[in-house]
Amino acid sequence: MLKIVNTEWKLFLREPSMVVFAIFFPTILLLVLGAIPALRTPDPNFDNLRFVDAYVGTLVVIALAFLGLNKLPSTVATYREKGVLRRFSTTPVHPARLLVAQVLVNVIAGVISIVLLMVVCRVVFDIDLPHHPLGFLVTCLLGMLSLSALGLLVAAWAPNARAAGGWATVVFMLVMFFGGAYLPRFLMPEFLVRVGEYLPPGVGALQEAWLGAAPDPVQLGVLALVTLAAGTVAAKSFRWE
Repeated sequence: MLKIVNTEWKLFLREPSMVVFAIFFPTILLLVLGAIPALRTPDPNFDNLRFVDAYVGTLVVIALAFLGLNKLPSTVATYREKGVLRRFSTTPVHPARLLVAQVLVNVIAGVISIVLLMVVCRVVFDIDLPHHPLGFLVTCLLGMLSLSALGLLVAAWAPNARAAGGWATVVFMLVMFFGGAYLPRFLMPEFLVRVGEYLPPGVGALQEAWLGAAPDPVQLGVLALVTLAAGTVAAKSFRWE
């Protein structure tokens, strides 16, 4: 299993565009936004926080969404289309291990991306680190798993790699929209903000944990439920060839 994870990690590093977007893009975006003086000024729309303080949760959403909904579905669907999973089934290594390795690689890349983001937050912009670290860690893990489950569901249902990329893009855009990546959440209607707080990867819980409050157990429960439901359906409907 370790060899499979190591190999998949090396293959991930050979995709420069995915490495840049999944690991470095959230931090680069923070640096670009932070270069605007108005976004470093306390704003009553954010409870007298700066925009860069309030936007950190969305940056975490971006990192997790790229991994769970851009990388995972296309990679798994490509492996199936090219016969990689079928060949694995003829060896003592079950193809399911390759799927587990994909999720583990996502978790590793997500950790690196978020740690890098935290370092820049603290060193460059003097943004406090998560005030509720355990809640933040649990939310990040559930957020990554829920998005990975959705990504595997797309890969399970898509007839080929091209379709998987297209379907995943639709889900990715929805996640980014409700996560506040396209439109700041304070500009969105209240009901859209509430809906977004309960959708993977839980931007509301991420924001609360970063600012010091314990994440809403209902929000965490929804993430766990999505992980279980999507993961179960994906496992039962997945085609190895």
